[in-house]
Amino acid sequence: MRVASRLVLLLAGFAAVTAHAQIFNFKHIVVVVQENRTPDNLFQGLCSPPYGACAAPPTFFAPYDIQTSNWQTKTGTVQPAPVALASTYDLDHSHRGFDAMCNVVAGNPPTCLMNGAAGIGCHPKAGTTCPARPQFRYVNNSTGVLNPYLELASQYGWANYMFQTNQGPSFPAHQFIFGGTSAPSKSDDALGIFASENMIPTSAQAGCAAKPTTSVAVLSPDPTPPPYGVEKSTMFPCFEHQTMADLIPDWKYYAAGAGSIWTAPNAIEHICVPSAGKCTGWGSHVVPNNPSQVLTDLANCSLADLTWVTPTAANSDHPSLNDGGGPSWVAAVVNAIGNSSCTDGNGNRSLTYWQDTAIIITWDDWGGWYDHEPPTILAGVQGDYQYGFRVPMIVVSAYTPQGYVDNERHDFGSILRFVQSNFGLREGELGFADNRSTTDLHEFFRTFQSPRPFSTIAAPKSADFFIHDPRPPEPPDND
Repeated sequence: MRVASRLVLLLAGFAAVTAHAQIFNFKHIVVVVQENRTPDNLFQGLCSPPYGACAAPPTFFAPYDIQTSNWQTKTGTVQPAPVALASTYDLDHSHRGFDAMCNVVAGNPPTCLMNGAAGIGCHPKAGTTCPARPQFRYVNNSTGVLNPYLELASQYGWANYMFQTNQGPSFPAHQFIFGGTSAPSKSDDALGIFASENMIPTSAQAGCAAKPTTSVAVLSPDPTPPPYGVEKSTMFPCFEHQTMADLIPDWKYYAAGAGSIWTAPNAIEHICVPSAGKCTGWGSHVVPNNPSQVLTDLANCSLADLTWVTPTAANSDHPSLNDGGGPSWVAAVVNAIGNSSCTDGNGNRSLTYWQDTAIIITWDDWGGWYDHEPPTILAGVQGDYQYGFRVPMIVVSAYTPQGYVDNERHDFGSILRFVQSNFGLREGELGFADNRSTTDLHEFFRTFQSPRPFSTIAAPKSADFFIHDPRPPEPPDND
């Protein structure tokens, strides 16, 4: 980041006290969720021109906290090696995988040594084998496949310290993103009891409309740790508590499969309303089999106040399942908002979607990849499953300064707090991760400044490709 850019941000902060706000809140918030990556794995490209420079810990002249060498093991260090975004293997990212990579040191709260990634299991595609040290890899950008992500991160806001809230895989992660907890109920959340894994069996559909033989592992606090958090039991994957969908009436959730572990509304009983193996209570709120419908809806000026966007497998960044389309997919969503001519009212003004939409791009879990930054483990019973490892997060809006790098420690609860505050609700209203988090993302926005004009994010695949893609939309993950 240039010194001049940093000085502009400092001056802007002082001006905030007296400047007139351009907007007081966003009309729309869009949460775009990708899969299974860490900053060290996916964003090495930020460490070289034209994007920036990295240091661990970051410095004024190297603001991105990404480690490029000397990754830690229990016996020394290794040098990371490149791997394709569309790799031929997947890594364990279960709660057991978290325990292996964390290599916990007992305490109150405990801490992670972050030198156990070599203990994470590798699962190759049929007919292939795992490479040496598969966990210690970073995505090779020699073909420019990651350029849309790098452009978004360097042109808008990047979070150095965004952590998944849970210590495990996609199903509980999406419950936290949607409703602040993977606990079966509000009382279970208070007791530190959480759904901690994906489905049993792994091929089963998730949620309240699943087959009655389906179950999910449940983690409870260990009274004599370590280990912290023990999966003592299982239960049917249907829960009952409030979510953000209960607080924001105008919401929409785009997904690739009604029974996918990514389709978080399917696991909340009063939202799903299960009957005959289907969720009957969604109405128009959930688009269960076509994520690209969000692009069509944007073109038709039909954007909900609060929107979750999840991808197909091909566009998910999920190792061994994606085809490299993820960066283009995210760029297509951002471009559809940034270039939209749609307007709607915000106060006494008429603004375009770009002028009154905040876009938050995050990844649901770490995917088993190495990352050097230890998470903050919460005190008390919640600490047995919170927080998990770092995941990337990019914040995009017309009011986000170019090249802004944030060093607050965020989690999925921070996103929920931002949504709540933006729509006039009390931060922490659900009483879950939103209440335990201490940040709300407002530092990413300078709403007292005039909106920045949008520049299209260049990408190999356009919105037209995704809208007319003839392939059936496969869910991004079942492991």
